[in-house]
Amino acid sequence: MAEHNEIGKIGEDLARKYLEKEGYKTLEQNYKTKYAEIDLVCESAQGGLLFGKKNKTLVFVEVRTKVGENFGSPEDTINKDKLWKVLQNAKSYTAFSKWQGPCRIDAVCIVLKPDFSVGRLTHHENIIS
Repeated sequence: MAEHNEIGKIGEDLARKYLEKEGYKTLEQNYKTKYAEIDLVCESAQGGLLFGKKNKTLVFVEVRTKVGENFGSPEDTINKDKLWKVLQNAKSYTAFSKWQGPCRIDAVCIVLKPDFSVGRLTHHENIIS
């Protein structure tokens, strides 16, 4: 059986590949702040036009991965404390990078089968509003 960190790494790689296929550009993976770690920092051009320019959105992605759902779903692991940390990470990143555009926080929740193939991958946009 794979260890927790290995499963997390598998999930992050699957999430990154999925998001890139959906048109996101990965800027950072496993970006460390004083609060914790941001799994993925991506850029999405889905925001449309603003003042005649393409409006890009900075997207912070929390990746949650589990093998099976016998003991709950990956979504069940996103609690108030986790959301607070993700928000603090996002604030820290935007301040440090001097990001001026829109941003949001997403979650990609992945359920792996026992052979580590994908059983379910769900992208939840804007989990903190």
